[in-house]
Amino acid sequence: MTTHGVLSDSELKRAIREGWIAADAPFLDDQIQPASLDLRLGETAYRLRASFLPGAGATVRARLDDQLVMHKIDLTGGAVLETGCVYLVEVQEELSLPQHIHGAANPKSSTGRIDVFTRLITDGATAFDYIPPGYHGPMWAEISPCTFSVLVRTGTRLSQVRLRRGGAKPVREINFTMDLSLKGPVGFRAKRHSGVVDVDRIAAYDPRDFWEPLDARDGRVVLDPGQFYIFASKENVVIPVDEAAEMAPIRPELGEFRAHYAGFFDPGFGIAPNEGRAVLEVRSRDVPFFVEDGQPVGKLVFEKLSGPVERLYGEAGSNYQGQGLKLSKHFAPWR
Repeated sequence: MTTHGVLSDSELKRAIREGWIAADAPFLDDQIQPASLDLRLGETAYRLRASFLPGAGATVRARLDDQLVMHKIDLTGGAVLETGCVYLVEVQEELSLPQHIHGAANPKSSTGRIDVFTRLITDGATAFDYIPPGYHGPMWAEISPCTFSVLVRTGTRLSQVRLRRGGAKPVREINFTMDLSLKGPVGFRAKRHSGVVDVDRIAAYDPRDFWEPLDARDGRVVLDPGQFYIFASKENVVIPVDEAAEMAPIRPELGEFRAHYAGFFDPGFGIAPNEGRAVLEVRSRDVPFFVEDGQPVGKLVFEKLSGPVERLYGEAGSNYQGQGLKLSKHFAPWR
């Protein structure tokens, strides 16, 4: 009997063998995560006047006319995507899904932690980051750097997809809160007008050139409008070997800020002896807002896998297994 749930790495490999997922370039071993697949940028970025959705019955490519596209950028040798701009890049992977398979997309952890807003668009889409059952066609990454300009190239991985068999059926939800009781910095605020971040380089940048450490006075921090912050959860996050989880966006009634740009947690994250926290990507909204130690910030939604995993999160190395308050992998450790 076929089991409903999130497709594991073994099933993603099977999907590639059977042609549900295809690409001209060979798939990379570390591209296949325990319960998700990294997507690779193609050769051309389109600088757009504005974000858009193609709408039912329309293809993305058909919408790329002179009214929408300002110019094209060749990514084969690397190119800078600038803050405040909207770009669209066709990813190398395309789908031919059976009718019982659908999916969702999310920025990778490292993408969210440098405030690069990334969403997936499919042909006929009326919503971002959603892949309908039985979808056949290309996928496109909309990319909008919000704080740091970024250097990307063909093959860069900014987002990932998670495929599901049958309807999504959460098995439980766990709330989590913000930790402002840490010794040392309780968080980091991004500096505006910093240098370019090459998203394919690891531990290459001095974090002090890009971030300011934050202290909490009386367990409180004021979020400034329009600023981007990194915090950590009080709670350890543990994802069982037969489940996957996703961080649900902050509910508007909880405060004047948005948390969690990137939300997929794969099976094996945080399992002893590698206990780890959730890192919170927070952007304040229109007014200054006090956040306090123990502030509710969101929830984790757990789902069953539809099959066993071959390799748990962190078994092949990870920048975030066992993490506490941690910036993205692009930055050297804070000293």
